[in-house]
Amino acid sequence: MFASVLSAAILGMEVRPILVEADVSDGLPSFTMVGFPSAQVKEAQDRVRTALKNNGISLPPKRITVNFAPADIRKEGAGFDLPVAAAVLAAAGVLEPALLHKVMLAGEISLNGEIHPVTGILPMVIHAREEKCRFCMIPHGNLKEGRLIQDMKVIGVKNLKEMIRFLRNPEEFSEELDVNKEEGTGAAEEDFADICGQAGVRRAVEIAVSGFHNILLIGPPGAGKTMIARRIPSIMPRLNFEEGLELTKIYSIAGLLSREHPLIEKRPFRSPHHTCSPQALAGGGRNPRPGEITLAHRGV
Repeated sequence: MFASVLSAAILGMEVRPILVEADVSDGLPSFTMVGFPSAQVKEAQDRVRTALKNNGISLPPKRITVNFAPADIRKEGAGFDLPVAAAVLAAAGVLEPALLHKVMLAGEISLNGEIHPVTGILPMVIHAREEKCRFCMIPHGNLKEGRLIQDMKVIGVKNLKEMIRFLRNPEEFSEELDVNKEEGTGAAEEDFADICGQAGVRRAVEIAVSGFHNILLIGPPGAGKTMIARRIPSIMPRLNFEEGLELTKIYSIAGLLSREHPLIEKRPFRSPHHTCSPQALAGGGRNPRPGEITLAHRGV
């Protein structure tokens, strides 16, 4: 039997939809994964098989093939565990394949069936809204982050049994799993008013902030350059919700979000060391990740 479910891959700052397809057919028992998966993704077959066995679900001794489409995009990370498990269960007849229509899944599965949080959930949920998915199923640890998107139904699950139960009947999703929005700290930790003296630099910074201009501070060590720059966010306008959401997407991809207060409400300040590499400063790598310049977006 054939089944498929929607997931997503993070490439730099972009989200690419990935269709996870599974087929269970007669033949020698095997578990094959194709579609340009990385070593992390290939390990999902052992995690999924063991997690299902530890939850009392036995896969039939047949040939299981999992494909990640499109095949020209390299799949990284452990977030494909949950969609692989759902697609295999549907292909094996445990779930109805129709239950996975227009559903996006992401999450990492442990050997006992628990589902662990992953990075990049917020941009995935935003993409699911653009794809007009019925709902998103994500790890319970990412629920606060996922529910920042108010007009998208997001279900947080803690283990495989909850995933199967909610897929069979999404209406069982209780608002008890919902989380109340908690206010983060909107005020800056250090205030620009604490600066004594440095009248010329203070005026230059105030003019730069008023027009959102760039500014370059030059001086000997100990002159107060970093001390002044660290306090610049305190005189900048507060982030609105859309700007905070844009910043939260960046930090979600970088894996730097707080689980308790996922929405970033104050402008960032980044102070990279002068010996940091070009990739750390500007971002990049084989699997591109945000650098210090990107992490300082809308901040200092």
